[in-house]
Amino acid sequence: MRILVLGSTGYLGGHIAERLRALPGVRLLTGGRSPDDDIRVDLATTSPRVLAAVLEQAAPDAVVNCAGAVGGSVLSLTEINARGPAMLCEALKAAAPTVRLIHLGSAAEYGPTILGESTPEDAPAGPVSLYGATKLTGTLAVTGSGLDAVVLRVTNPVGPGAPTAGLPGRLTAELRTALHHDPHGTIHVGNLSAHRDFIDVRDVATATALALTNPGPLPPLLNIGSGHAVPVRDLAHGLIRASGFRGRIEETLGAVGRSVAVPWQRADTSLAAQELGWRTEHTLDASVAALWAANGVVRAQR
Repeated sequence: MRILVLGSTGYLGGHIAERLRALPGVRLLTGGRSPDDDIRVDLATTSPRVLAAVLEQAAPDAVVNCAGAVGGSVLSLTEINARGPAMLCEALKAAAPTVRLIHLGSAAEYGPTILGESTPEDAPAGPVSLYGATKLTGTLAVTGSGLDAVVLRVTNPVGPGAPTAGLPGRLTAELRTALHHDPHGTIHVGNLSAHRDFIDVRDVATATALALTNPGPLPPLLNIGSGHAVPVRDLAHGLIRASGFRGRIEETLGAVGRSVAVPWQRADTSLAAQELGWRTEHTLDASVAALWAANGVVRAQR
């Protein structure tokens, strides 16, 4: 089975590529802007015609689109998160209309949800950020393409290699710096009162592998999350315990942003369990410990 992973140098893409590479009988191809990719392609700037020619030559049996951006200008977010998936679907329809496409979406596409409730796949979308809006546009392009396509709507990924663009990776980097300079100091953070559904990046990779190898038709949209909502503060305190930091974290409770606009997030993952036989394997404590072991490096001074 030839699987093309687009965006394999990213956080989710790297773990997914590693998981798929271990499957028996898989020939993994990577596509992106890195010189090390098997196929050099930029979904933000290429055309359907050019990409269709690339796909014809690569002849994949399945494609996983992990390419995406979590920040940047309006133009870059739109090009990568919205135009990219739409362009990919057009190219696939022309060059490889029977392949299965797995596209990584985001729970940010849902927007505010009811406190205490889990969000199913048929909940109305209502993103509050440009990121969520562009991801939703990409999801609609994929689900409306007519291809054998599945969008995995991922909640908040955490685990080894988390980038500093998100809170887990950013706080890990700040703790690492604090341990080096002042292990008894203070780290300033934003509002940590929101509840989030954190999912281990390795569990996301497993869900992707299952969605790729499932022989039957699948729903166009599947939530991939832990199914549990925990205060973001719990993640921060877990990182402190893992790092051995002796100082304290000071929150800016009045800070505004998505944490205030979306105070509660918990995915209903029953459909993914039913369709894929998928279950999470990692607890939040295990994810945080693995994140610190991979990214923390420095240990607290005694």
